Amino acid sequence: MKTELTDRQHVFQLVSAFYTKVRDDDLLGPIFNGIIDDWDHHLDHLTTFWCNQLFLERGTYKGDPIAAHNKVDDFTGNRINEHHFGKWLNLWVQTIDELFEGDNAFILKNRARKMSTHIHLSIFSTRKKNRRDLGFSRD
Repeated sequence: MKTELTDRQHVFQLVSAFYTKVRDDDLLGPIFNGIIDDWDHHLDHLTTFWCNQLFLERGTYKGDPIAAHNKVDDFTGNRINEHHFGKWLNLWVQTIDELFEGDNAFILKNRARKMSTHIHLSIFSTRKKNRRDLGFSRD
Protein backbone atom coordinates (compact mmCIF):
# COMPACT_ATOMS: atom_id res chain seq x y z
CA MET A 1 0.00 0.00 0.00
CA LYS A 2 1.33 3.42 -0.97
CA THR A 3 1.53 6.19 1.56
CA GLU A 4 2.40 9.88 1.73
CA LEU A 5 6.01 10.91 2.32
CA THR A 6 5.67 12.81 5.56
CA ASP A 7 8.76 12.31 7.71
CA ARG A 8 12.40 11.25 7.94
CA GLN A 9 11.48 7.58 8.38
CA HIS A 10 9.65 7.62 5.04
CA VAL A 11 12.61 9.30 3.36
CA PHE A 12 14.95 6.71 4.88
CA GLN A 13 12.67 3.95 3.56
CA LEU A 14 12.82 5.51 0.09
CA VAL A 15 16.60 6.04 0.13
CA SER A 16 17.22 2.49 1.39
CA ALA A 17 14.96 0.87 -1.19
CA PHE A 18 16.46 3.01 -3.95
CA TYR A 19 20.06 2.17 -3.08
CA THR A 20 19.22 -1.52 -2.87
CA LYS A 21 18.24 -1.24 -6.55
CA VAL A 22 21.30 0.86 -7.38
CA ARG A 23 23.66 -1.63 -5.76
CA ASP A 24 22.13 -4.47 -7.77
CA ASP A 25 22.08 -2.58 -11.07
CA ASP A 26 24.55 -3.69 -13.76
CA LEU A 27 25.41 -0.12 -14.80
CA LEU A 28 25.33 1.74 -11.48
CA GLY A 29 26.19 -1.02 -8.99
CA PRO A 30 29.90 -1.29 -9.79
CA ILE A 31 30.32 2.47 -9.41
CA PHE A 32 28.46 2.86 -6.12
CA ASN A 33 29.76 -0.38 -4.63
CA GLY A 34 33.27 0.56 -5.69
CA ILE A 35 33.30 4.00 -4.11
CA ILE A 36 31.07 3.66 -1.03
CA ASP A 37 32.55 1.65 1.80
CA ASP A 38 30.19 2.63 4.62
CA TRP A 39 26.65 2.09 3.39
CA ASP A 40 25.03 2.84 6.76
CA HIS A 41 26.66 6.28 6.81
CA HIS A 42 25.81 6.88 3.14
CA LEU A 43 22.13 6.02 3.63
CA ASP A 44 21.89 8.28 6.67
CA HIS A 45 23.74 11.09 4.88
CA LEU A 46 21.49 10.87 1.81
CA THR A 47 18.39 10.66 3.99
CA THR A 48 19.45 13.96 5.54
CA PHE A 49 20.07 15.39 2.08
CA TRP A 50 16.63 14.41 0.77
CA CYS A 51 14.90 15.55 3.97
CA ASN A 52 16.64 18.87 3.46
CA GLN A 53 15.31 18.98 -0.10
CA LEU A 54 11.78 17.93 0.81
CA PHE A 55 11.15 19.51 4.19
CA LEU A 56 13.48 22.50 3.68
CA GLU A 57 15.50 21.61 6.77
CA ARG A 58 18.21 24.15 6.06
CA GLY A 59 21.51 23.60 7.76
CA THR A 60 20.98 19.91 8.46
CA TYR A 61 22.85 18.61 5.40
CA LYS A 62 26.62 19.01 5.40
CA GLY A 63 28.11 18.15 2.05
CA ASP A 64 28.86 19.23 -1.48
CA PRO A 65 26.98 17.12 -4.04
CA ILE A 66 28.88 18.64 -6.98
CA ALA A 67 32.29 17.84 -5.49
CA ALA A 68 31.11 14.36 -4.50
CA HIS A 69 29.90 13.58 -8.01
CA ASN A 70 33.09 14.96 -9.54
CA LYS A 71 34.97 12.45 -7.37
CA VAL A 72 32.70 9.70 -8.63
CA ASP A 73 33.42 10.77 -12.19
CA ASP A 74 37.16 10.69 -11.45
CA PHE A 75 36.73 7.21 -9.94
CA THR A 76 35.17 6.00 -13.21
CA GLY A 77 37.92 7.52 -15.35
CA ASN A 78 35.54 10.26 -16.52
CA ARG A 79 33.09 7.77 -17.99
CA ILE A 80 29.92 9.04 -16.33
CA ASN A 81 27.42 9.92 -19.04
CA GLU A 82 23.73 10.51 -19.71
CA HIS A 83 23.01 6.78 -19.46
CA HIS A 84 24.15 6.74 -15.85
CA PHE A 85 22.01 9.74 -14.97
CA GLY A 86 19.03 8.34 -16.86
CA LYS A 87 19.29 5.01 -15.08
CA TRP A 88 19.69 6.72 -11.70
CA LEU A 89 16.65 8.91 -12.31
CA ASN A 90 14.54 6.02 -13.60
CA LEU A 91 15.33 3.94 -10.52
CA TRP A 92 14.57 6.91 -8.25
CA VAL A 93 11.18 7.59 -9.85
CA GLN A 94 10.36 3.86 -9.97
CA THR A 95 11.12 3.49 -6.27
CA ILE A 96 9.01 6.50 -5.33
CA ASP A 97 6.12 5.24 -7.46
CA GLU A 98 6.27 1.81 -5.83
CA LEU A 99 6.19 3.12 -2.27
CA PHE A 100 4.65 6.57 -2.12
CA GLU A 101 2.04 8.91 -3.52
CA GLY A 102 1.03 12.52 -3.10
CA ASP A 103 2.56 15.95 -3.35
CA ASN A 104 5.84 15.14 -1.60
CA ALA A 105 6.45 12.19 -3.90
CA PHE A 106 5.91 14.51 -6.86
CA ILE A 107 8.26 17.11 -5.35
CA LEU A 108 11.05 14.57 -4.84
CA LYS A 109 10.75 13.34 -8.42
CA ASN A 110 11.01 16.89 -9.75
CA ARG A 111 13.90 17.82 -7.47
CA ALA A 112 15.76 14.71 -8.61
CA ARG A 113 15.17 15.59 -12.27
CA LYS A 114 16.53 19.10 -11.79
CA MET A 115 19.42 17.91 -9.66
CA SER A 116 20.48 15.18 -12.09
CA THR A 117 20.57 17.71 -14.93
CA HIS A 118 22.56 20.19 -12.84
CA ILE A 119 25.09 17.60 -11.65
CA HIS A 120 25.40 16.10 -15.13
CA LEU A 121 26.21 19.50 -16.63
CA SER A 122 28.58 20.29 -13.78
CA ILE A 123 30.57 17.10 -14.35
CA PHE A 124 31.09 17.96 -18.00
CA SER A 125 31.97 21.55 -17.16
CA THR A 126 34.58 20.32 -14.68
CA ARG A 127 36.03 17.95 -17.28
CA LYS A 128 36.30 20.81 -19.75
CA LYS A 129 37.99 23.07 -17.18
CA ASN A 130 40.40 20.28 -16.24
CA ARG A 131 41.35 19.77 -19.90
CA ARG A 132 42.02 23.51 -20.26
CA ASP A 133 44.10 23.48 -17.07
CA LEU A 134 46.18 20.66 -18.55
CA GLY A 135 46.84 22.72 -21.69
CA PHE A 136 44.28 21.18 -24.00
CA SER A 137 42.57 24.16 -25.58
CA ARG A 138 40.29 22.55 -28.18
CA ASP A 139 36.93 22.22 -26.42
